Order: sequence, then structure tokens, then C-alpha cells
Amino acid sequence: MAQSFPKVKIIAVGKVKKSWLKEGIALYAKRLPEIEMVEIKDSNKENEADKLLSLISAQDRLVVMAEYGKAYDSIAFANWLGREAFGTLVLFIGGPEGIGDRLRSHQSISLSAMTFPHEIARLVLLEQLYRAKTILNNGSYHK
Repeated sequence: MAQSFPKVKIIAVGKVKKSWLKEGIALYAKRLPEIEMVEIKDSNKENEADKLLSLISAQDRLVVMAEYGKAYDSIAFANWLGREAFGTLVLFIGGPEGIGDRLRSHQSISLSAMTFPHEIARLVLLEQLYRAKTILNNGSYHK
């Protein structure tokens, strides 16, 4: 039985400059048309936090993507998303300097114990969201 996939908004700092990353992001964005993606201008951690917080509502659930966050394997991540299928889940990818101190109190998820450039983190996150969606829908992508 298929599980619900939440409404997701990805807010990421900076523009993707490398063409090979743009292509990968475009591929997964096409497979996930229900996901909204917002880019905010590269600045400093505190200004980026201000901008992020101005873009979300009280009903949104903010999750910060950070190497110190909770780690999931793909199936556990899919199951977590299935349980979050209410309201809008906002996933924030910080810029090259990381995230501001004010954001550390929010729930955090790790894509890896390793640190990735924010452009690569965006691609990895989109791929994992697509994988999670196919797991929740009993699709064959993950198999």
C-alpha cells in the first residue's frame, strides 16, 4: 500500500553554477514536479537565516540539512517522510559558510557525515527525495 509523500519546499543558498549539476537537478526536479525549490542569495549565515525565516510560515515544518543532523538510510528516510505528510516540509540547504546559529535549534538531517558543497547537497537531496517517493509508492527505482 502506497504512503503519502509530503508537500516539500527546498530552500537553498546560492545559484548552481556547474552545468553537470544543473542537469542532474533538472532531471530530478522534472521527476518531482510537486516539490517547490527556492534559491536565496549568497550572503552571510545570519542574513541567510533571516531570509529563510521570512520565507516560511508558522505552519511550515523547517528541517535544516547539516552534517551533524540525524542520519537515515534511504528506507528510513522514506518512512520518515511518509510520517511527515502534513503541512509543508521545508528543507534548508545552507551556503558555503554553513548555517546560522539561530537555525541550529531546528530539527536537522544529515545527507552524510561528510561535508558536501551546497550545490552537490542539492542534487543528492533531490535524488534521495525521488528515491523516497518511489519507496513510498512501491516503485522499482530503489530495487
